Amino acid sequence: MPSLDRDQQDVDIDLAQFFRAVWQRKGTILATTALVGVLAFVGAHAISPTYKSDAMLLIEPREPSFSASGPNASTVEPMPDELNVASQVQLMQSVDLMKQVARDLKLHERAEFDPESSPSALTDFLVLFGLKKNPLELPPEERVLKAFKEKLSVYQVEKSRVIGIEFSSKDPQLAADVPNAIADVYRSLQSGAKLDSNSEAVRWLETEIANLREKVREAEQKVAEYRSQAGLMSLGTDQSFSSKQLSDISTELARVRGERANAEATAENLKAAIKAGKSTDTIDAISRSESVQRLRTAESQVQAQISDLSTTLLDGHPQMKSLRAQLAGLREQIRAEALKVAAGLENQASVARERETQLIAQMNSVKADTARAGEDEVGLKSLEREAAAQRQLLETYLARYREASSRLDKGSSPADARVISRAVPPQEPSFPKVLPMTIVSALATFIISCVIVMLMELFSGRALRPAAGSSAREYERDEEILPEDDEMQAAAAADLADDVAPAAVLAPAQDKPASLLDLPEEADERPIDADALVGGEEDEVADVEVEDEQDEFSAASVADFLLEQGTRAAFAISPSGDDGSAGTVALARDVAGRGRRVVLIDMTGSAWPSQMMTAWADLPGITDLLTGEAAFADCIHPDRSSTADIIPQGNADIRQAMRGADRLSMIVDALADAYDLVLVECGPAQAEGLARLSRNGKHEIILSAPDPDAGELADIMKAFQDVGYDDLVLMSVRPKAHGPRRHAA
Repeated sequence: MPSLDRDQQDVDIDLAQFFRAVWQRKGTILATTALVGVLAFVGAHAISPTYKSDAMLLIEPREPSFSASGPNASTVEPMPDELNVASQVQLMQSVDLMKQVARDLKLHERAEFDPESSPSALTDFLVLFGLKKNPLELPPEERVLKAFKEKLSVYQVEKSRVIGIEFSSKDPQLAADVPNAIADVYRSLQSGAKLDSNSEAVRWLETEIANLREKVREAEQKVAEYRSQAGLMSLGTDQSFSSKQLSDISTELARVRGERANAEATAENLKAAIKAGKSTDTIDAISRSESVQRLRTAESQVQAQISDLSTTLLDGHPQMKSLRAQLAGLREQIRAEALKVAAGLENQASVARERETQLIAQMNSVKADTARAGEDEVGLKSLEREAAAQRQLLETYLARYREASSRLDKGSSPADARVISRAVPPQEPSFPKVLPMTIVSALATFIISCVIVMLMELFSGRALRPAAGSSAREYERDEEILPEDDEMQAAAAADLADDVAPAAVLAPAQDKPASLLDLPEEADERPIDADALVGGEEDEVADVEVEDEQDEFSAASVADFLLEQGTRAAFAISPSGDDGSAGTVALARDVAGRGRRVVLIDMTGSAWPSQMMTAWADLPGITDLLTGEAAFADCIHPDRSSTADIIPQGNADIRQAMRGADRLSMIVDALADAYDLVLVECGPAQAEGLARLSRNGKHEIILSAPDPDAGELADIMKAFQDVGYDDLVLMSVRPKAHGPRRHAA
């Protein structure tokens, strides 16, 4: 397999090559498919057809409603559960049932059910050498049952009480007769089992009912004799005579006590009113007295006369004195009558007390009688419970006996199953299906042939191509490895080279300065050649490695210095252009090779670091981030030759992006929190432009000069000293001094 790159991540699968390989071998694939289809068609016609038919039974209670009587007449039998239906499925596959069906249909006379009766020469050979048991040693009935089981399928329809009976045979009529016969025999066995159960129940109940009748008679006779001996009178309810008498006395005693309390309270109230000289008119006992009412009427008349005469006569007039004397007499009579009423109430209270005493004595006597009767009733209730239990059992047995007797007729005990679909002779065989078998065989052959061709292409390496963005030099190298006599492989390599060609062209061409930091505030867009954007031939793009001698100013030495100082961000200046930028890329890869997380930001005008480290030329980068056209995560991409990351130049308008160049410092600080080192390659940037991006003074300034000139370095250091940077870190592939030290301007 040709190697497309040093990194396996640069290898992609060429789907187009798969289809080309299948198309080139289309003749072989179609011929194989047609051959298999013809063989499947002929083989399907050569197979003896088999027919299938099925019958459906619904398992449900089928008890006639008129056969039940008494309190159980409205009882509804429960529907069969899942286990009950599964049990019926096993019953339909029982040996006894299959034997009866086989005898009824005379299956032993059919060669289909006894193929062992005429063994083949191969079978005789195997039996002769003891490699197979002689099938003729089994009884004919067992051989028929064996074939019968293989052709029979009984199953429960999912989530229902329906049972399906399916049978396959070379005879379509027999395929329908067997399921129908199994259903009929099954229902007959179920009905017969019910009749046998009812007959046995009737015989047993007859004897039990006779015994229970005698027991009920004896129990009721014992109840009557005990009641007579104990003198317990029955009131027709659960309450005895003594209990009823005690209840009546308690009610009467409560009434007498109420009357006594009412009379005593009324008498005391009346006496208190008379003693205090208060009016007694509002007392109920006074208002009901006729004599008091007559005296009150006379008193009212005398008062009226006094009122009339007081207007004409003086108080000393004899008539006035006579009237007042009459009024005083009437009031004395009213008082005397009130006292009589009070005395009468006290007499009533006294009589009530006497009645209460008598009732209490009578109730105590009845209580003693009730206690004695309660002891007798305990024995009586025990006998009554025994008699009631025997009577209830007798009634239950009588109801069961009547119900079982009504089911002795064969038609009154149907099986708990109903045929909902009888089997009919099939018109078409179930096997073989000639057309489906032919189509499936041909289609499977076509798919397998295509898969085999694709696997051959994959394992041969012809279906692999470098990832998009790899250099044309790599494709040319692969093309040289391909065999010249294999035209298909050469065409695939040419197609791969064509596929990657667009990756060499970036976004629409535009004027770019040597460094993005040196872009003037006002500049007109001028179209330039796309080659300036690409950076020359493809050979220069592919993994350019800067010559890095291990001296004091090499990339390795500078990496040691940055890591020792704990530098989190550094700005690289490359006065010589792309050569210096390549040194910065080497520095980033060296730091990444030490297990550190490093990211490089391409701020050059030529985008040379982006071309060296990324596989695609149109990836979003720093310009897209500054203009807000891309998210942070979308602008960070992995280096194709190391574990470093890169934020390429991007696709946005450079002049619009540099209007937000002040945000670059914040971006660098944010990246420094996530990476061990952030390198910003600025190309041949001017000191003033760089000063805008590193105002906090926490960044190192790296001067990447592959072939530094002393005068040029002095001018650069002077320019940086003028903007506030006294120290620079020199990185060069050709040592000019000792150690990666800071250079004072």
